[in-house]
Amino acid sequence: MQDRSLTRRSLLRNLLTSAAAAAIPVPISKALAQPQYGGSNGQQRGEMGRIAAAFRRQFSVPATSIAISRNGQFVYDQAVGMGDRQHLVQVQQSSLFRIAAVTMPITSVTIFSLIEQGKLHLADKVFGPSGVLGTKYGKPPYKQYIADITVDDLLTHTAGGWPNDSTDPMMHNLSWDHTKLITETIANMPLVNQPGTHWAYSNFGYCVLGRVIEQVTGQPYSSYVQTNILAPCGISTMQIGANKESQRAPSEVVYYGQYSEDPYKLNVTRMDSTAGWIASSTQLVQFLNHVAGAPGIPALLKPTTIQAMTTPASAYPQGPARYARGWMVSGNGAGNWWHNGSLPGSTTIMVRTATGMCWAALTNTRTQPSNEIDTALDQMMWNMARTVPAWGA
Repeated sequence: MQDRSLTRRSLLRNLLTSAAAAAIPVPISKALAQPQYGGSNGQQRGEMGRIAAAFRRQFSVPATSIAISRNGQFVYDQAVGMGDRQHLVQVQQSSLFRIAAVTMPITSVTIFSLIEQGKLHLADKVFGPSGVLGTKYGKPPYKQYIADITVDDLLTHTAGGWPNDSTDPMMHNLSWDHTKLITETIANMPLVNQPGTHWAYSNFGYCVLGRVIEQVTGQPYSSYVQTNILAPCGISTMQIGANKESQRAPSEVVYYGQYSEDPYKLNVTRMDSTAGWIASSTQLVQFLNHVAGAPGIPALLKPTTIQAMTTPASAYPQGPARYARGWMVSGNGAGNWWHNGSLPGSTTIMVRTATGMCWAALTNTRTQPSNEIDTALDQMMWNMARTVPAWGA
């Protein structure tokens, strides 16, 4: 039940394709291009639809929601399939999906917006009398390294422990609230590495970042993000997902587990700042276009802030694709940025390319081994975008 796709090994293996994915050759029609679709023509759009359909067939995906923009303008926006098989409800482009760990870039952008406001610093300690959270979660003496953790360590997954494996705190004790979860975890799960020295993907670390945002702003995580990050992007219906099928939000799809996975045996609500948002692919592309801005679209963050956010973590292994602060990046931050997500019933990806394109793809299922559907979803999007050579993907 853990977010298996984003272990260190699979981040290196799966997400690397977003740095330099190979395109499949497709025919180019001489038909009249349609300006409202970014210059793509009917044959090219048909080929894009066939690529997506092949992905759905291969992995028994009930529904996909896909959105693509170029230079701030939408060029593709389509949802296909069943949002609810039992009631024969087709998915709509406005349908909301669990986005899983694609949540992390949203949390990161929120943290950096607070840094720009002078309310927070990367070097701020998190726990202890001098930390942002003070002694809200247990009191000194803490176990080794706990009081040394900084905001930057949490952003870069280098806190020193709490990895995304069978011990992941976010996947256990599902009845605990944030306070009990964090208090018990820092008291009973010792860190094995000095903060800042070792990279290990941590859902729990981003859960703590959500509490940092709450402490600094005095507001619930979701409310602050909705008002200060999403609303300026023109996004109004994104919200934290519920745990049970019967509690689904209006327009939210049903999730389908494969290989005995149950999407409704998760505490998604408690995952708010690590994997909790539900959104449409259109909304995620709107968010992407606003982070650093696009023609006619103001940026949420300043260029110097963007540079800090997309600088790879020093503890992450060298290579063409590396983890920065809430994003995987290529070209040491000068290339593409992206993040994928995976939970039982959900496989997702969000990409911002160096050539001015942004896209997101969401599904309402997951297969095993999950790295295969992760890689295929990423490759599907590159193949679709490269169907139109003029887009320069």
